[in-house]
Amino acid sequence: MSKIIINGKRSIGKINKNIFGHFSEHLGRCIYEGIAVKEDSKIPNIHGLRCDVIEALKEMSVPVLRYPGGCFADTYHWMDGVGKVENRKKIINTNWGGFSEDNSFGTHEAVELCSLIGADCYLSGNVGSGSVQEFSSWVEYCNCPSNSPMSQLRAKNGSVSPFNVKYWGIGNEAWGCGGNMRVEYYADLLRQYSTYLKDYSDFKIEKIASGASEDDYHWTEVLSQRALKYVDALSLHYYTRPLDDWFHKGSSIDYPIREYWSTLNKTLKIEEFINNHASIIARYDKEKRVKLAIDEWGTWYDVIEDTNPAFLYQQNTIRDALVAGINLNIFVNKADVISMANIAQIVNVLQSVILTEGDKMVLTPTYYVFEMYKGHQDATEVECYASSSLVGDEDYKVPNLTVASSLKEDTLLITICNLALEANECDILLEGLNPIEVKRARTLTGSYLDYNSFTSPQVVKPLSLNTTIKDKVIHVKLEKNSVSAIEVKLG
Repeated sequence: MSKIIINGKRSIGKINKNIFGHFSEHLGRCIYEGIAVKEDSKIPNIHGLRCDVIEALKEMSVPVLRYPGGCFADTYHWMDGVGKVENRKKIINTNWGGFSEDNSFGTHEAVELCSLIGADCYLSGNVGSGSVQEFSSWVEYCNCPSNSPMSQLRAKNGSVSPFNVKYWGIGNEAWGCGGNMRVEYYADLLRQYSTYLKDYSDFKIEKIASGASEDDYHWTEVLSQRALKYVDALSLHYYTRPLDDWFHKGSSIDYPIREYWSTLNKTLKIEEFINNHASIIARYDKEKRVKLAIDEWGTWYDVIEDTNPAFLYQQNTIRDALVAGINLNIFVNKADVISMANIAQIVNVLQSVILTEGDKMVLTPTYYVFEMYKGHQDATEVECYASSSLVGDEDYKVPNLTVASSLKEDTLLITICNLALEANECDILLEGLNPIEVKRARTLTGSYLDYNSFTSPQVVKPLSLNTTIKDKVIHVKLEKNSVSAIEVKLG
């Protein structure tokens, strides 16, 4: 019997809804075929944006969407993607396969997509091969209401009203594909670029620096010393790989049990990275203003056999659902230091929530985790603990349970991951809270190899979870390798 304690008397504060954000890049079939099709396509669409994908993303409640990259961002020149589609400049995607792109999806299309799904837009600007003027003009184009060259161009291109894009990334992975820069050099560029990214009218933008990868604490230290006051967040990137060999990461579907455990063990390392990077920032930010934006995270495996290796197309199993649940639980529990997180990527790339093939669409196990967790968005974190035991093999041990909880109005949401390969009887003790009833309880479970395919699209989906409640104790049987969400009405 396991025990979880929910302490209603303590909280670290509000959970920024953007912790449940997503990421889209001009990479493989994420934008074209995944999100966008030709307007005359037989696939139902709104101005070329797939209706099925739009409806699924609305149901999942996407709070913020990052675009256009990723590595692509530092080769992207936004002016190529505005104006009449037939007049837009064709480009070669040098980062992802060397394929020609027609720029039919650009700023206006990204903003329309965000509007249709109810998300804020987060644009990553080109620092690696762009200029300060190009980037500042993009902000002006998006946000200046009127009477400027860029606002007039925007109106000419069909949008009189400003887009009011709030979030701006100042480059991407400046330490790697964004320019292979030394942190000292990037810190100076960051100060320069930030100076010219302006607020227009009373609309305030938030600036996100190209932060560290994994445990590169020197990068965070230097940025914190030299440029912290010029930004609102530092990014952090971490991808979970079952194997250490970058060129052989492991399969997304046909993997041994050892790689199940290694994946879960490695994804848990993100908590250590968050703690250490946040503590560095805190030494220089006494007002606790600057947060972490974990704007690339998720699993990264070998691509599916017989698919283009540059397209990063992989499947998504119960293992990925657990990775998503574990990370989101950590983010909720660290909501005082994280302002945003964006899983990579939203459709057809890496740990996607949606896969498409022609007119078909599949919702992955990861999709359902985000849908089950959406009640955490803008809720108040509630302190919680799990009395867990270690499970795994001799090399990779993990706690059998992770948990997060939050309160919004009269509803307490408890999200639990059972990493073990067997079911777990569990008592949830609600301290300082007055439970009336369990409104809804759901779980994702199955074999650790289960996934949804185009021929079997509903192998993994939320199932009802039986609970009992008595004397402020909820009893539940947590199914094997499962992600569960329990909604409790409070009095």
